[in-house]
Amino acid sequence: MSDSAMANRPDGDRADRAARTGVGFGLSGKLLVLTILFVLLAEVLIFVPSLANFRRSWLADRASAASLVASALDLPSLDAPGEDLMRAELLERLGALELAVMTPQGRRMIEAPQIGPLRVDIDIAFDNETAFGLIREAFRSLFAEGRLLRIHGMPEAGDVQVEIVIREAPLREAMWTYARNIGLLSIAISLITAVLVYVSLNWLFVRPMRRLDAAMARFARAPEEASNIVRPSGRRDELGRAERQLSDMQAEIRAMLGERRRLAELGLAVSKINHDLRNLLASAQLLSDRLASVPDPTVQRLAPRMIHAIDRAVSFCEATLGYGRIGTREPERRLVDLKRLAEDAGEFAGLAGEGGPVLRLSVAPGTMIHADPDQLFRVLLNLLRNARQAMEPTDRPDGGHAVEIAHAREDGTAVITISDTGPGIPEALRARLFEPFHAAGGKGSAGLGLAIAADLVRAHGGAIALAATGPEGTRFEIRLPDPGRAASVTGPTDPLSATLSGQEE
Repeated sequence: MSDSAMANRPDGDRADRAARTGVGFGLSGKLLVLTILFVLLAEVLIFVPSLANFRRSWLADRASAASLVASALDLPSLDAPGEDLMRAELLERLGALELAVMTPQGRRMIEAPQIGPLRVDIDIAFDNETAFGLIREAFRSLFAEGRLLRIHGMPEAGDVQVEIVIREAPLREAMWTYARNIGLLSIAISLITAVLVYVSLNWLFVRPMRRLDAAMARFARAPEEASNIVRPSGRRDELGRAERQLSDMQAEIRAMLGERRRLAELGLAVSKINHDLRNLLASAQLLSDRLASVPDPTVQRLAPRMIHAIDRAVSFCEATLGYGRIGTREPERRLVDLKRLAEDAGEFAGLAGEGGPVLRLSVAPGTMIHADPDQLFRVLLNLLRNARQAMEPTDRPDGGHAVEIAHAREDGTAVITISDTGPGIPEALRARLFEPFHAAGGKGSAGLGLAIAADLVRAHGGAIALAATGPEGTRFEIRLPDPGRAASVTGPTDPLSATLSGQEE
């Protein structure tokens, strides 16, 4: 298992524990409880007006029955002697204690025998009721005991109007029966709805979320395994989009971890070969020193350049190849002749113009900037090599390619531009141009040149950017803090002697 996987193992264990402990009362259980509560709440909101309407209907039925009886009976005959039993039976069937009938001819009362004067607690008239009043009286009827109600004012009675006095106890009992039935029905509806919603949501959402959770836990344990990347189910809803985005993110993380691992392996390999390579270069230095003593004019002319090249190779062995250690040495700033440094970098980059790209300098002689000469040389060399590699496989109708280095100073900042006539940088590479192993220099490029250049420029407190690119060429722009000629000189200004002195130990 890789170091990254081991580092992520505690998080994966926590994810597993959370997944296991969340099954008992996780999202599914919460959905079940919430569904029951919401359905019960809806039933309660419906139950209150339903109960008030039940009470009104019950009272209206009693009043309508009394009106029908009053219209059908011969009321004067009920006043005859010996009709007490008939009156009592009539009131019993109506469930009333008293019946009053108002006609254009007058008012007639039918009372139950052997009952004294009645004390009515509430008068109920159907023509002046309000919704809130009905609800209030419904709850009073549920909890009140022993009250008498007088019902009157039914508009459907026509010319005959009826008043009826009844006990509230039968109404209260009927309302409690209705409430109990509604309650049981509401509970049944809540449970059935909750189960249906639970099963549906669990199938549609909770199970896919658990699969995502398990996939993320597996990826956290071993992100380098391609089999641990989420495979989208093809859904077209929000969960499907989440699966696709998670899969893309995991693939990017896996690729990034692979790059970091390769960088670590590269650093380890460089550290192993660094010692042997330095020994070989040390032997070459000894031979070059002996060669420099040969009195031949050609040897005397070429020997300093060869010594210079070997010294730079030693420096590259310790710094350029050891990419992971670039930031260990702070820049040793001094005044540097930019034109001479650019000429050396162009020669090392192979821009001699012998049948290939040429170097053009738009830098005034004696232009000095404040920088580390060796690091600035490496920046220019990497950019020039990338430009040459980009231009070599292409042809120009005017005969040849060229790279131009220009300099300007803006408010204490040295601006160095490197322009080429290559085919431009592809769009796909521009976003990660200065990241390691994203080659923009053409076939055979390792993809480290621009990353090294960017790190070295940032170490100077400057910035490097892609200023322009296209079919006509590419232009990079380097901005370095530069106080100008007044800067203090901390070492030799000649590039060759500066580099040599930087190698002494």
